[in-house]
Amino acid sequence: MRTTDADVAVADRPAPADPAVAAPSPQDAGEASPKELSDFMKGRSRTYGMLARIFRVEADEEFVCELRSMRFPTSTGNVHADRGYRLMCNYLRGVWEDTQLDLARDYMRTFIGHGVNGRSAAYPYESVHTSEKRLLMQGARDEVLAIYRANNLKKDERWRDCEDHIALELEFMQVMAGRTAKALAEYREDDAIEMLRTQRDFVENHLANWVPIFVEDIMRWSQTDFYRGAGELLLGFVQTEREALADMLEESDAQ
Repeated sequence: MRTTDADVAVADRPAPADPAVAAPSPQDAGEASPKELSDFMKGRSRTYGMLARIFRVEADEEFVCELRSMRFPTSTGNVHADRGYRLMCNYLRGVWEDTQLDLARDYMRTFIGHGVNGRSAAYPYESVHTSEKRLLMQGARDEVLAIYRANNLKKDERWRDCEDHIALELEFMQVMAGRTAKALAEYREDDAIEMLRTQRDFVENHLANWVPIFVEDIMRWSQTDFYRGAGELLLGFVQTEREALADMLEESDAQ
């Protein structure tokens, strides 16, 4: 997505350093300082950004180098995330002269495929996984487009894919988590809570609704531990986010 709030879609920005799966909100979140909560949101935003880059386009040499320089966590509390990090790290340790070609071929095979029936690859579109006939441009696309617009975000003209592409949905969450971090840093608690509600609903009604099926297809079609690991990490992160957002908002929604 664009880096400005008014014009958002996919951006060509580097992956952030030191990603970490968002852990469930602290048990004493009510006692956490605004800075601590803001830093937590920044960590969420960084992880969403990294995942969006992985699924947006095949990994080039620069991105592979950035990933190799990161410090991935060894234990996140989520079995899928831990397995994903482990698979990706093991793959990145064995980088060789044809790694980019290897990844490009696997990206094409896994996410693009050669068929047109919606069942020949792990197609990265929500509509394909939630519509009866596995078609593009269905109800899910219209729903997420409305959500982007409601939050003053729109697709970059350079992005030719559908609005319900996994990368775009992840970038939406990246932007919203970043906005929440800023609101908390500025002591705008009501604004932060409202943005967290938007994120909770988006995860619950969209990401959690199709990512598990999408990841199953990744495991079916991918032949590299890099993209298999990315799929596991995505699944684990969405599961963790679903729990964390629900926990953070439980008290405020009960009021």
